[in-house]
Amino acid sequence: MSEPIKITINGREVDTEKGARLIDVCRENGVGIPSFCYYKDLALQSSCRMCLVRIEKMPKLQTSCTITCTDGMVVTTVSEEVEKAQRAMGEFLLANHPLDCPQCDRGGECELQEIIFDWGDVEERFFENKNVQPEKFLSPVIANDPQRCILCKRCTRVCDEWMGEDAIEAANRGVSTVIGTYGGWLNCSQCGNCVEVCPTGTLLDAVYRHETRPWELEQIISTDVYGSDGMQISIGARGGKVHRVVARDRYVDGLNGEFLDVKARYAHGFVNHEDRLRTPLIRYTKGGKFIPATWDDAIKFAAEKLAAAGSDTAVIASPRLTNESIFALKEFASAAGSERTAVSDPFDLRPIFENLSVELATHSEIRKARVIVLIGGEPEEEQTFTAKQVRQAVRNDGAEFICVNDTPINLSRRATNFIHTAPGCADAFALALLDNGSIDQAAAKMAVDAADVRRAVEAIASATGDVVIMFGGDISAEAQRALAAGAAKLGGEGRRILLHPLARYNNSVGANDILAKRMAVADALNGAKAALVAGSLQDPSVLKNVGFVAVQELFLTETAEMADVVFPAASFAECDGTFTNNAGNVQRVRKAIEPVNQSRPDHLITAQIAREMGLEILPDRSSSAIFRQLAKSVAVYEGLSYPVIRDERAPVQAKYPAGAASADLDALRKAVEALSPGEKIVETPRVGHKLHRLTTMTSKTPQFHLLANGNPKPPNLLVAPLVQFDLDGKPREEGMAEAAGVSASDRSIPKI
Repeated sequence: MSEPIKITINGREVDTEKGARLIDVCRENGVGIPSFCYYKDLALQSSCRMCLVRIEKMPKLQTSCTITCTDGMVVTTVSEEVEKAQRAMGEFLLANHPLDCPQCDRGGECELQEIIFDWGDVEERFFENKNVQPEKFLSPVIANDPQRCILCKRCTRVCDEWMGEDAIEAANRGVSTVIGTYGGWLNCSQCGNCVEVCPTGTLLDAVYRHETRPWELEQIISTDVYGSDGMQISIGARGGKVHRVVARDRYVDGLNGEFLDVKARYAHGFVNHEDRLRTPLIRYTKGGKFIPATWDDAIKFAAEKLAAAGSDTAVIASPRLTNESIFALKEFASAAGSERTAVSDPFDLRPIFENLSVELATHSEIRKARVIVLIGGEPEEEQTFTAKQVRQAVRNDGAEFICVNDTPINLSRRATNFIHTAPGCADAFALALLDNGSIDQAAAKMAVDAADVRRAVEAIASATGDVVIMFGGDISAEAQRALAAGAAKLGGEGRRILLHPLARYNNSVGANDILAKRMAVADALNGAKAALVAGSLQDPSVLKNVGFVAVQELFLTETAEMADVVFPAASFAECDGTFTNNAGNVQRVRKAIEPVNQSRPDHLITAQIAREMGLEILPDRSSSAIFRQLAKSVAVYEGLSYPVIRDERAPVQAKYPAGAASADLDALRKAVEALSPGEKIVETPRVGHKLHRLTTMTSKTPQFHLLANGNPKPPNLLVAPLVQFDLDGKPREEGMAEAAGVSASDRSIPKI
């Protein structure tokens, strides 16, 4: 721990640590200091000169973002001298900044606007022609108004340090400097973090653009419904509609700060989509048509069929449901006497969680780890916040990153040791890690140099600090089991081993915790007379031999098409509950809008069916009461409640037992012996090849269709890409002539 010291800020003595950054210490102690270029988790820029303070014994004003604290330091942040200097910098910025706040999307959230308004007035001693440029598009989801740029370069640093993409950069020099992209078009993961950190209206959310004003939105803190990282979000809703999603940190600090990926930020179009199921649907005869029905009729119809099936009813949960809804399904199966429970997740987490010998790594622990080992997987496409923490740990803090993969993924460019294995042979590295005597054999199976494997094993064995090992379903169940059980033996004095499972879906971990005694989906349905399915299946065809199928869904998916009765379910934005992320953090999901159409939360649908069957499974149907019942039933959630987990600034982990476990190396050795090395994959997948793929939910946001179809660059950047392309990415003939006629000259340029 750093040395504790005392400094004085505006006459008040505060405690801090030696080497802490002054601007952070001031803000943590309630002293606001204006800044534009500074961002806590980015490399220093020190260009805006707004954070000037007076430090005793220093000859001139200092930028507080570049000063580290020393014992006895005396700081003055509020004085006539300091304000005069800060006002002068604001005056310089306004000399070439358009005063178009009433039409700027950032109006009400603009940091420049807030600072100037706080002062009340600013002198205008400098006059020059405004750098007038038209608003344009940089991608289907990002728009750009270059004249509003104050050159803080937060966006360029975020793109480099957080994403490792360098897709956006500063061009030209001096007064001609502009923020731009190569070729004028962004070909990247489209994360939108450049939009999030922009202090003005220079970079804009093209999905939300011109929809409403920020102060008209109700901001509801919730959790991402896509990735297993459990990123905290703020849902902006108005009039029963979700208008936008931003990172929670814009309002309250969350575990992911201002980081979000493209799906969490932009792919919320499914919530209010016109294709959402409007009423329950009943198919009275096999092969017949769906008939819209009332809730009472649909519940009665389903209850009669499920009651007749009794213990031969299969109950299947989606890993996208809340913990409360999954628990309701578990209670339903138990009350019905059925042991046929399953989760529609292709990656079974049981080999990891049933053999844990060490604790799970949180995302903050990944960020500060000394060694990170990635075995298989592609976090930059599927666990994006995990990947961001890895990149920053390597780039900013010099962590050693060992990447073991059969594909040269983009994240492997950050690796200090990339072990490029033959396809499907990463199991061999797990064996080498747990049994050093197998290194040569493992290297041969992976078709790599044994020296590279030995260097990786030695790096872990000699590390001081945290070592994080992350892996997912790309390695066999035998390798997962052995790594989870044998991880503790890799620890030592001054070295702590942590595991980070690369779970697939937003609540894969929660589903694993609650339905611990589940079966495989195919096994649960084999011989079943009826099935209650909440969500959709990976392979809906497995339902074809089931006598009766009831489905709870948002849309008429392929799974719903196989059903005899379909119930319209509420989305994550329309219900309260919890998700459990891949670090074991149990986090709140909060209702932002009332359920769309006649939809209802999944746990209420399940409870209503049970009541109609004469089964009382949830005495109190409020989500908080269900979670209390869940916490008493599921050991790892013991002692948790909504009040305990309400503050996600300090995420609460479930209590996973981590103790001595026996690593079954014999099963792993047999799996490795059976490996047959093939020709290595040499091509790096394109950025976004999984992130941008169209799914039931992402396909409801039109811009995702263009991203999934190659992100074509439009002929005219001043016109929305959706005007110029059909959703399949092909140029649209109708309307193209009008689009081509729009140019910068069509905008009225004010006389300065």
